[in-house]
Parts: sequence; structure tokens; C-alpha cells
Amino acid sequence: MALYEHVFLARQDLSQQQVDALVEQYKSVISANGGSVGRVENWGLKSLTYRVNKNRKAYYTLMDITCPPAALNEMERQMGLSEDVLRFLTIKVDAHEEGPSAMMQKREERSERGGFGDRDRGPRSFGDRDRGDRGDRPPRSFGGDGADRGPRRPREAVEGGAE
Repeated sequence: MALYEHVFLARQDLSQQQVDALVEQYKSVISANGGSVGRVENWGLKSLTYRVNKNRKAYYTLMDITCPPAALNEMERQMGLSEDVLRFLTIKVDAHEEGPSAMMQKREERSERGGFGDRDRGPRSFGDRDRGDRGDRPPRSFGGDGADRGPRRPREAVEGGAE
């Protein structure tokens, strides 16, 4: 049997219990067709990059599946018919990963590092940057030919005199 990683996005207005019920429904489809579902990870409610069917957020769920292609086709057919599933993606893999996926590892590392305010920024403050030694540059000139324009003339002299 083939090994797959399957991710699907469920609508934002569902509850977590309804998303879990969807997972159980698709697990039963796979097992009824001779396959099995290993690891299931709920990544939670995440913002979408762009709106999908008027949804700005979606529940992400990852499933490791071992099944024949017919079982996968049936599950994908049912997901395509469901109004609760916005998108899904299935990838055939050589072996299932052990331990948490990359999405879950990021979350765990983030909690170990601490929050945004806990970071040590060093001696510089926000907006400061090392501009380097600028001794090798000549002073700036703003004229069209690179030469200094000289002092400004009064407006009356430019327009042809005072009225």
C-alpha cells in the first residue's frame, strides 16, 4: 500500500468538535476501503494568505495515511463534495515522518524561546543600523551635472521682476 500525507482546510465557522468529526468521517472512509490513518495533527485556526470562498481563516489538519489509491480517491471525492472543506492536498511519500511535523515543531520552539518582548536586542535600538565608514565618498551634490548650484535667487528675479 502507498503512503500519503494529506492536509485539508476546513471552514472557519466550524467548531473544533466539528473538525474532529470530519477527521473521524474521513478515517472511516479510508478504513472501509482497506487503509489506515496514522498520525493526525490539528494545526488549529490559521489565517489564509487570500480569501477562499469568503473565508479569511481555516482549520488546518494533517493526516498520515496508508491506503490503496482507490481509498484515497474516494476520500478526496467526498472532500470535494463537502461544503465544510475549503481545500485539500495529498502528497505521496516514501516514509512517514516520526515525531511532530514542521508546523508543530515551530510552535514548540517559539514557546521555548519566549515572546517577542523577551528578545535581547543588544546595545542598538530599533531603527539604528551600522552605516559604516563613509570617508571614501565625496559630499553629495544635488545639481544636474554634479556641480553646486550656488546661492538661490529671489523669486522676483526669476519671474522677470516685481509688479
